[in-house]
Amino acid sequence: MNSRPRRPQGKPRYRRPNPDPVRKLAYDALRAVDERDAYANLVLPALLRDAERGGDGFDRRDAALATELVYGTLRRQGTYDAIIAACVDRPLGEVDPPVLDVLSLGAHQLLGTRIPPHAAVSATVELARAVVGDGRSRFVNAVLRKIAADDLDGWLDRVAPPYDDDPEDHLAVVHSHPRWVVSALWDALGGGRDGIEELLEADNERPEVTLVARPGRCGTAELAAEVGEDGVPGRWSPYAIRLADGGDPAALEAVRDGAAGVQDEGSQLVALALANAPLDGPDRRWLDGCAGPGGKAALLAALAAERGAGLVAAEKQPHRARLVARALAGNPGPYQVITADGTRPAWPEGTFDRVLMDVPCTGLGALRRRPEARWRRRPEDVAGFGPLQRELLRTALRSVRVGGVVGYATCSPHPAETRAVVDDVLRSSSEAAELIDARPLLPGVPDLGAGPDIQLWPHLHGTDAMYLALLRRTR
Repeated sequence: MNSRPRRPQGKPRYRRPNPDPVRKLAYDALRAVDERDAYANLVLPALLRDAERGGDGFDRRDAALATELVYGTLRRQGTYDAIIAACVDRPLGEVDPPVLDVLSLGAHQLLGTRIPPHAAVSATVELARAVVGDGRSRFVNAVLRKIAADDLDGWLDRVAPPYDDDPEDHLAVVHSHPRWVVSALWDALGGGRDGIEELLEADNERPEVTLVARPGRCGTAELAAEVGEDGVPGRWSPYAIRLADGGDPAALEAVRDGAAGVQDEGSQLVALALANAPLDGPDRRWLDGCAGPGGKAALLAALAAERGAGLVAAEKQPHRARLVARALAGNPGPYQVITADGTRPAWPEGTFDRVLMDVPCTGLGALRRRPEARWRRRPEDVAGFGPLQRELLRTALRSVRVGGVVGYATCSPHPAETRAVVDDVLRSSSEAAELIDARPLLPGVPDLGAGPDIQLWPHLHGTDAMYLALLRRTR
């Protein structure tokens, strides 16, 4: 009887790392966000497409898990950093960034998903072997085993300062926002405790995918029929359809043809409020003065076409102007896309009847969609945007005729980017204007505040935190 050959004594045979492809893809996305300042919502779809074309059996469930790992890790980065810091014997800044990304990915699996702890640890250590080497994978293994010893609530009890000692720092750790962002959002809500935790929690929820049916090209019922049973009507916009299961919009013919698009319901409401504002006199010429990447411009152009009006969509950056042109292609009414600086208008004063200025801002109202933005922005960014925001609003007032309407919009609720800008321009501008109460223009939408401007909120309206002030030029 032949006996099995004995393995030679000595050094054990080296085993090549075999990382799970889903976790490897998630790690690659996190490294792109960290190293190249990439945006997850841009880099992740490209990685998923490559994986699906690779022939390795990467399916929809794999894509959903990779998406959860990337976005969940980014949203909870502040919390996980505090927990990891409690488990290592050196300052967190001395941990190599690739190792920290692996640890954060593992922490999210352990504390933010239903993945069994043993599977989360073993799969993450195998990933570490492949991307940071055997030596550092042992460090990853030791840290993750410490993290696995408790659940998220237990860790928060240990690493978050007591609320009564430092409310802002407590909320920053528990809800994974920079302290200055917590402070700014708290001020925007009015300063009381009501609502702040609900808002921070909403920022950490995965947002629904919302579609817009562009009037004249696609009806809401038609879009709902194509989406099928996974489609749910919008809460407030008559043109909105929500994808209940977070399906792939690119699979829809209406989206591929441009008859419909992906657009948060808050953005739809901003465009609708401007389009529905009462106007005396002609209503033929509309302007979107900061049109890129084109979502609001496409809806405005469709609404304008229904009234026999035309839209000029101006965008300073040529590559963004091309995105605007793509979004408007096929619009049934007249439109023009131009590459122009909104602070140096390429049109005579008083040319337009309606003007939208959706100005560049910190984007603090869209942290659900771009979770990495909360870690990139700094308090000084707010002041940096201020002069541009004021100049764009002044340009908008000069661009509209007397009696015409301007919509000043931001995807930020920060008071310094919203009401402070409007108040400063109203006080200092030579183009006299008055505020219009925007609330009646959004019928059925609750909790719009005392007016006349409006602030939408993720926790109250299920939208991005869009701000809108409507102004009528009076002189």
